[in-house]
Amino acid sequence: MVPSPMRWVAVAAALVAGTALASCSYQLPALEDTAATQAQSSVILASDGSVVTTVHGPVDRQPVTLAQMAPSLRQAVVAIEDQRFWTEPAIDLRAILRAVVADVRSGGAAQGGSTIAEQYVKNELASDPGKRDLAAKVREATLAYQLERHASRSHVLELYLNSVYFGNGAYGVQAAAITYFGKPASALDLAQSALLAGVIHAPTDTDPYQHPQAALSRRAEVLHRMVALAEISPSQAGAAGAEPLVSRPQPQAPSYPGAYFVADVERFVLGDPRFGSTPAARRRALFEGGLRISTTLDLARQAEADAAVRHVLPQSADQPDGALASLDPRTGAVVALVGGRGFFSADPTAQLDLATQSNRQSGSTFKPFVLATALEQGIPLSRTFDGPSSINIPVAGGTWHVRNYEGEPVGRMDLVRATVVSDNTVYAQLMMQVGPENVVSMADRLGITTPLDAYPSAVLGTNSVNPLEMASAYGTLANDGIANPPYLVTQVTGPDGSVLYAHRSQPRRAVTPAVARTMDGVLQQVVDRGTGVLARIGRPVAGKTGTTDNWSDAWFIGATPQLVSAVWVGYPQAERPMVPPATPFSVTGGTWPAQIWQQYSAEALADQPVIDFPPPPPAAGSAIAGPQGLPVPDLVGLPYDQALQTLERAGFAASTQSVPSAEYPPGYVIAQQPAAGTSAPGGSTVTVTESQ
Repeated sequence: MVPSPMRWVAVAAALVAGTALASCSYQLPALEDTAATQAQSSVILASDGSVVTTVHGPVDRQPVTLAQMAPSLRQAVVAIEDQRFWTEPAIDLRAILRAVVADVRSGGAAQGGSTIAEQYVKNELASDPGKRDLAAKVREATLAYQLERHASRSHVLELYLNSVYFGNGAYGVQAAAITYFGKPASALDLAQSALLAGVIHAPTDTDPYQHPQAALSRRAEVLHRMVALAEISPSQAGAAGAEPLVSRPQPQAPSYPGAYFVADVERFVLGDPRFGSTPAARRRALFEGGLRISTTLDLARQAEADAAVRHVLPQSADQPDGALASLDPRTGAVVALVGGRGFFSADPTAQLDLATQSNRQSGSTFKPFVLATALEQGIPLSRTFDGPSSINIPVAGGTWHVRNYEGEPVGRMDLVRATVVSDNTVYAQLMMQVGPENVVSMADRLGITTPLDAYPSAVLGTNSVNPLEMASAYGTLANDGIANPPYLVTQVTGPDGSVLYAHRSQPRRAVTPAVARTMDGVLQQVVDRGTGVLARIGRPVAGKTGTTDNWSDAWFIGATPQLVSAVWVGYPQAERPMVPPATPFSVTGGTWPAQIWQQYSAEALADQPVIDFPPPPPAAGSAIAGPQGLPVPDLVGLPYDQALQTLERAGFAASTQSVPSAEYPPGYVIAQQPAAGTSAPGGSTVTVTESQ
């Protein structure tokens, strides 16, 4: 049922009465309009104290007096925004009545209808500018009424024109005049004044760079209104309407190092109530509050990380992108972040941080969480399992079919070997023994913050995670089982030097030293002779590759005692297979991700001492025994030529075959029969499977 006209009048009357009653309840803030009180840029500092960038977000203000604004600008803004500004009260009762009627009809806040004074109050003095209910309108009307009593009309217009947004980062007429025309507000002509007045209503929709036709139409509307008010003649309007829209190219965003890191720092401030009780208050604190934000960003490491991703990956837009997150496991300090190919590019998804904001399936990089759970439950590394090419495992609701990438049976193996070759069928059996719920709990304790599903298939990386949390989890193992949550901000101070925030370390023991050291020992073998051989950097590295079964996500996560980094490669917009002809070769965790990690870590650790991981306890070793005959050497993970030489020295002949591999780069041994550690007669044949 549509409310009657009398109902609208009653609502409007209630609004006016409420305004009058509230006029003594809301205190008008001080009306200082200097640049210092309106906006102070915040500064983001690297770990060495150098300035990374200054942050003013969308705010660029350069206040000027009303006398320093072209008369045509003042006339154009009043004509289009509030033509009764000089003669009517600051509270436009007719506009309020129209707004209330529209609100009642729609059942919500549907229309504005504000005067210039009310617009200024809403934009600059409202506690929550986005709140448009009846109470907010009453408060705004009340403050506008007080504003009129405390300031002249000229001063109100000056405040408004120095604060209103004109698009493209320009707040206030001076910044807008320089942005669009390269001249001060005092030098604007009629056409330029009409353009600026026109964009106030909808700066994005009438952006002269992005929507020139809409900007032209709006400018013509302003000129028509000025003619109707006898501010200008029709001939003047016609001449102004024939001028070009703008005379300067669209301003480009400034470029600075660590842009994804900086964006994450901004999100930290905007999401923390310590910097303001409301989102609007936190935005003002960050973009206008003059904060000094000290961070953990190491500019040298950041440059090395950017270079590694750029040098390894093809830079064509149709090729996969990459992300890298690097931190110090001893503290949790994040030293570098690469969130994609280019933060400042024109790609609409370029500013999505693939290192912290985009979760993708983890593949076999999840297997260490299963192994750590097994060790904690007392299952030794020497426990052996059959490694068939595929296996069917009964699960609730049906059968879980698991296969190995290479499709070849590897034979019976212990957990060290199963990790080195990343055997799916063995790890599926182990997952069922230790329990998916326990594995998810282990991942959470080590540092995975994304909620995980406790499904058996989680062992194969079906849960989605991001590189930063994976680096943190592997960092816990590298730090002798002590977890240090990752952090980017060390301290935030206000413009007066007061400390608003200071990071406090919160280390906690996640697993015992015995479990952590055993895990580090196994994961070092993955890099020494397993799927991560391309990540070798001439010092101890504990790492793991991961590739999803549809080839859409490829990972390498590697740790040293001083630095741990996670690398992801894939297509950001969709899960697309990274196989020829889309990519030069089938991309696995042991190819591009391992190469990126290797190039970055070799540079980042070049001036650091070589530190060994603490040795695992003796009982954690893998049991190797054999009956009569010669021991069969372990060939998996060796380059093919080196494997043949090893076999020859050990007294065996070789039979070879080649198969595609999802985990190894071409030219490496990915399987052998008989298995390593068994015994066989001297001179007998060992079948070697080489990756294509």
